[in-house]
Amino acid sequence: MRGLWASFSLAWQLLTIVPLPGRPASSIPSATFASSLHCFPVVGFLLGGSLLIIDRALEDFFPPVILNMVLLAFYALVTGGLHLDGWADTVDALAGGRDPEHRLVILRDSRVGALGATGLVLILGLRYAGLLALPAGLRDGMLLCMPAVGRWAMVIGSWGVVYPRTEGLAAPFIRTVLWRDVLVASTVVGLGLWMMFGVVSAVVLMIGMCMVIRLVVWWMSRKFGGITGDVLGAMNEGIEVLFVILVPSVLVLTGLVK
Repeated sequence: MRGLWASFSLAWQLLTIVPLPGRPASSIPSATFASSLHCFPVVGFLLGGSLLIIDRALEDFFPPVILNMVLLAFYALVTGGLHLDGWADTVDALAGGRDPEHRLVILRDSRVGALGATGLVLILGLRYAGLLALPAGLRDGMLLCMPAVGRWAMVIGSWGVVYPRTEGLAAPFIRTVLWRDVLVASTVVGLGLWMMFGVVSAVVLMIGMCMVIRLVVWWMSRKFGGITGDVLGAMNEGIEVLFVILVPSVLVLTGLVK
């Protein structure tokens, strides 16, 4: 139990700004970091549950255009905008880098360029539009599962790849992640999707999303010579938005849900 709590506590500290009892992440040996990866989707479901509670609590008080903005603001606040920062940096690096080495240099720059800022506005706008357009019958499931799917993408994106720098926040994860961490994280997400959308939908979604994630991993690895923490954060944002925008249409069109 103590080991489980330590893994969850580390994952929570890394993915949110909400304090939790446990050793500071900075004092934990890098070799033990990967043990928290399988808890990433668990943290995601807790974040999704928070979004669902807020949505239910405020739906009678605010119109949808305001309520969805409240949800976005809460989500960005509780996560510290960590992955949004990774998205902006990755857009800047992809747009301005002439080769992997140059892109890594841009990725290190804490300043956000014009294209990065534009990408930030677009990803937030797409997420907002996706939330606003969610069918009523799918809204609860999408809000609950969206953060878990994004964090699962980071687990899938950490496995079997190269970290292109000597050190960095994501280095301990990428260099020590094991197949069982991926298996546990995938099982957690699969169970959540199953409960909300049914077993057939869960299987279809897991297979489709895994193919998309690994395709993105392959492409990003070519662009950066490997996968970094910023790239993983960008993948989290991108997969979440794709999940909110595309999955409802896929489920309805294929007849998996009505």
